[in-house]
Parts: sequence; C-alpha cells; structure tokens
Amino acid sequence: SDGSIRLHQMTSEYPLMQWNDSTKGQPIIALQWALTRPAVFFALDASSNVYIWDLLENDLLPVATQTIPSEKVVTMTLLGEPEKANGLLGIVLAKESGQIDIQYVKKKWALP
Repeated sequence: SDGSIRLHQMTSEYPLMQWNDSTKGQPIIALQWALTRPAVFFALDASSNVYIWDLLENDLLPVATQTIPSEKVVTMTLLGEPEKANGLLGIVLAKESGQIDIQYVKKKWALP
C-alpha cells in the first residue's frame, strides 16, 4: 500500500532486496514477473503508471516508467510464450471503463 516492493526467497522470511517508495508512495495494484525474461518484472501503481524493472540492468531503480494517461488502469497482466525464444511479450491493461489495451514490450526487456 505504500509503494514498497520486496523480493523474497521461499526459504526465508526476510527479503533479499527491498525497494522503499518505489512508486513515490502510490499503492501497487499489480506486479508480475516477465514470462520470457526471468530478471524483469512489471509493477502497476494506483495512478496508472507501469514500472519496468530489469534487475540485470539496474537493481536500484526501474529502467522505465510509462504513464497511461487516457483513463485509470485497474489491473494488468502479461502475455507471452516462455517456451518460444521470439521475445514476444505484451502487457494487457484493463481500464476502469472495461476497455482492454494490449501493448508490446521492447525486445530488450522480453528476449530470454
């Protein structure tokens, strides 16, 4: 609820990494690992900002942030085929009006 993200290992109650105030205090409403690239995850905050984290490129801050300006995004999920090496990865955004928006991610964040 405060924008903090914690990375845990299943065998420990203490986080391996913790990023405080990663969304400038906005609650995180969705977070998901990339299906095609294990070091990348995406977070959606309550202000409709999508944050892309690539832990191999930068483990302190997101490598990109995209604001979805048209209307409030209520949730997101990712689509892709992890068994294929084509690097196709998409973000599915569900908006408050019921509209669904699919955006494809740059290859550098999608390729295995």
